[in-house]
Amino acid sequence: MSDDERNHHHGLQQDLRVLAKRTDRRELLRWMAFTSLIPIIGCGGPDSGGSGDTSGCARIPEETAGPYPGDGSNGANALVLSGIVRSDIRSSIANASGVAAGIPLTITLTLVGSDDSCTPLRGYAIYLWHCDQAGRYSMYSSGVTHENYLRGVQVTDEEGKVTFTSIFPACYSGRWPHIHFEIYPSVEATSSSRNKVATSQLALPEDVCDTVYATSGYSQSVRNLSQISLSSDNVFSDGASTQLATVTGNTSDGYAASLVVGIKV
Repeated sequence: MSDDERNHHHGLQQDLRVLAKRTDRRELLRWMAFTSLIPIIGCGGPDSGGSGDTSGCARIPEETAGPYPGDGSNGANALVLSGIVRSDIRSSIANASGVAAGIPLTITLTLVGSDDSCTPLRGYAIYLWHCDQAGRYSMYSSGVTHENYLRGVQVTDEEGKVTFTSIFPACYSGRWPHIHFEIYPSVEATSSSRNKVATSQLALPEDVCDTVYATSGYSQSVRNLSQISLSSDNVFSDGASTQLATVTGNTSDGYAASLVVGIKV
């Protein structure tokens, strides 16, 4: 049996001793340097799924707040209401008592810096709002001007996350199903809409909308959705890749929507 056969499977240290007999010191050092790179290549390769993937950190487009922001910019201001900093936004607060009906929807936004590091942004305030099951906006639409449900503020945690408990919004005429949000540098900064650093919208996927709108209470959304598409929507027609939420769940247990939101810092 040769020395090579006897030394086979004795590990890296034995391999180095054998190699040292055959090579000079310079060649050995070159070989050791190469082998030391193997774990690095394995961690950073394109199939590793590691932190090198920054595809989720693109800057989210700036969008209109629409005609029903409730941020004080056009009259109604939910941001001054006691209790507006909350995770469950299904009920009205202050002197209002209405509760929004609909399929449950949990919305999680992850706020990150739109750079190579995708750094989670902690301590930012996100104000989120959307229409109800009938396509109405609280504080503005006929029949719910005295309500303020489906509006709330949350502060991002150490992972840059905020989570809201809400209901699946309707599809009203002329718009793709969506959710509005504004981003402020702190909860104190929500005292004025002029302090916001970004305004955008989240789009909901068509297959989930089809399923939800087939349930009781969403009948008008079926027709409205059939007359609109992401490509014809006046907000998402220029591309919605960074705004289309990932949604899981079912109509019995409710749905969970998530979106990574990149902003310039």
